[in-house]
Amino acid sequence: MRHRVAGRRLSRTSAHRRALRRNLAQSLIEHETISTTIEKAKEVKPFVEKLITLAKKGKLQHRRHVIALLGNRNIVGFEDGEPVRKGTVVSKLFSELGPRYLDRPGGYTRIVRLSLRRLGDNGELVLLQLLGADEPLKKERRTPGRRRSRKKAKAQADVAASTETTAAAEEQATDSVAQAEQEPPEKIAEEGETTEQQEEESK
Repeated sequence: MRHRVAGRRLSRTSAHRRALRRNLAQSLIEHETISTTIEKAKEVKPFVEKLITLAKKGKLQHRRHVIALLGNRNIVGFEDGEPVRKGTVVSKLFSELGPRYLDRPGGYTRIVRLSLRRLGDNGELVLLQLLGADEPLKKERRTPGRRRSRKKAKAQADVAASTETTAAAEEQATDSVAQAEQEPPEKIAEEGETTEQQEEESK
């Protein structure tokens, strides 16, 4: 039984897997986008995110920890056909990627599935990418507690509206009563006489 056995073997020895993970992580940090198989991408993704979390702290002890885990190969570019050293992987990780993700609490990479298949073994290919600086944060999920609070707020608003309508009706009734009380007695007497005459005529 395969209980408590985590990770993927990838048909390699432990030393070969460690070297593969380091090479893929260094390539991802250098180019910020690499193409590989889905199994390798899922294996490298958490490793790279832990390195970026260490780079966000930015202290000397974290730099030494990253060098011990990742190594520190050079970033080489070509100018006029000649190789030129442009820094190291660890320096880019701490100077560019760490400050880029200071406001992001995890989730620095993404996997994009491709429709292409690898020749030979027909393996599924993906793109493993680092998120850009302008990528928006994910929206917070609605929780049942918030839904309940919204329902409570709606019920409170309905109760407040009903109380306002009843208060307005009571005010209107009191105004009509006050207006009737303010009318002169002569007008009231005239209205009474007209009503009596109407009753006699109807008889």
